[in-house]
Amino acid sequence: MSSAQPTRVVVLISGSGSNLQALIEGQQSGQLPIDIVAVISNRPAVRGLLRAEHAGIPAEVLDHTRYDSREAFDAALRERIDHYRPELVVLAGFMRILTPAFTRHYEGRMLNIHPSLLPKYQGLHTHQRVLEAGEKEHGVTVHFVTAELDGGPPAVQARIPVLADDDAESLAARVQRQEHVIYPLAVKWFAEGRLRMESGQALLNNEPLGPNGYLMDSTQS
Repeated sequence: MSSAQPTRVVVLISGSGSNLQALIEGQQSGQLPIDIVAVISNRPAVRGLLRAEHAGIPAEVLDHTRYDSREAFDAALRERIDHYRPELVVLAGFMRILTPAFTRHYEGRMLNIHPSLLPKYQGLHTHQRVLEAGEKEHGVTVHFVTAELDGGPPAVQARIPVLADDDAESLAARVQRQEHVIYPLAVKWFAEGRLRMESGQALLNNEPLGPNGYLMDSTQS
C-alpha cells in the first residue's frame, strides 16, 4: 500500500453502525489514513446507512433474505465489495456467518470486532455469558477474519474489569467504548502497513503477536 494514498476501505454493517461512526470520525479528522469508499448493509433501514449518507459515503443494501442460500448471498456480496476495489474490508457489527469461499477471498485483508476476550465467548450474548460465568474481566477483540467463526488471529484486545453491580447492559456500554478505541487503532495500523496476517498469524511491526494480540488494559473503564 502506498503511503501517499489513503487505504480504500469497505465497511459491512447490519445495524446502528457505532463502530462505523468511529471510523468515519477518524477519517474526517485525519487520524486515519483511509478512504471509506462504501458501506454495505445486509439489512435495510438501519441507522448505519444514515451515518454513511450524512458523511457522503456511498451506501447500499444487499438484503440477505432475498437470496436462496448463504453461498448465493456471499457471492453477490463479494461482487459488490470488489466493485469498490478495497484494500481492506471492515466488519462493523455485520451479523452474518460467512462462507469459507468468501473468507478465503479476503484473507489477510478483512477485520472483525467481537465483544469478548477471544478465544473466550465466541458467538452471541457475550456480556450475559460473562456475567453468568462469574468472570472478573471482560473486553473486546479485533481480529483478522478466517473461515473459523470468531477464530481468526487477534490483532488487538482491550480488557475491562467486571464490576460488582454490572448487568449485561452496563457491561456492553463499557465494552463498546473500548470498541471505538481499538477498532480505529487496528485499522490505522493496517493502513500504515504495520499490521498484517501471515501464515495464519497476526504481525505488528513485523513481530508476531501473541494469542490475544496487542493487549490494552482499560482498568479505569
